Amino acid sequence: MAKRIIGILLGSILFSIGLEIFLVPNQIIDGGIVGISIIISHLTGLSLGWFLFFLNLPFLFLGYKQIGKTFAISTLLGVAIMSVSTALLHPIPKLTGDPLLSAVFGGIILGIGVGMVIRNGGSLDGTEIVAIVFNKRIPFSVGETVMIFNIFILGSAGFIFGWDHAMYSLIAYYIAFKMIDITIQGLDESRSVWIISEKHREIGDSLLARLGRGVTYLNGEGAYTGDDKKVIFCVITRLEEAKLRSIIEDIDEGAFLAIGSVSDVKGGNFKKKDVH
Repeated sequence: MAKRIIGILLGSILFSIGLEIFLVPNQIIDGGIVGISIIISHLTGLSLGWFLFFLNLPFLFLGYKQIGKTFAISTLLGVAIMSVSTALLHPIPKLTGDPLLSAVFGGIILGIGVGMVIRNGGSLDGTEIVAIVFNKRIPFSVGETVMIFNIFILGSAGFIFGWDHAMYSLIAYYIAFKMIDITIQGLDESRSVWIISEKHREIGDSLLARLGRGVTYLNGEGAYTGDDKKVIFCVITRLEEAKLRSIIEDIDEGAFLAIGSVSDVKGGNFKKKDVH
């Protein structure tokens, strides 16, 4: 519990730094409720922190009813810290006036912050909650729903801050989106690997010896030829993918190789060993 709270605390503060030190002073916005809050704050001259908190409240209630108590509490904590931190950081001057640098570094910091909060069971934006709740009722995925909403928000920024700032906002949003993915999944994101080769035993032994990864041999049958096949299955990290390809090419350049992403790995003997 303490680790989760610390993660949400640090993530929310990083998010606020990305907003107040880089994006907002340069009239660059984020998507979702945060983007709406920035626009309203700019038009009214009122504190951004208030809008960040109160505009998210209805969605917190929705998250509590539809997703769960733990999620709602974690999100409430994150939103509260974000709102307070944003208000406290507002008097601090911007670090750079270059809009491109602001979009890049603001997007990086903001994305890491959001990723940390999500990784610890919370959220900092109500649009994600709406997308999750209505996912089964509309013909769009959660990601598509959020993207459609954010395109509308980022487009609105063009009429208020100018189209050049809207384009910088799009850059910041894209970078933040990618950083969220990296923060949640980590640089050691797992990959599932399927290999079909006549030299399956040699490849399996090499993966075990040189990559330090255990393999499983599965029995398969070619649909066209009817021949029995041995299928090698193993799980590696993203950083080990290039080495795995090199090992397979050294043994059998004609081997069939399929690699896919894995959201989580538990159990077994999935431990990192030396690569050589």
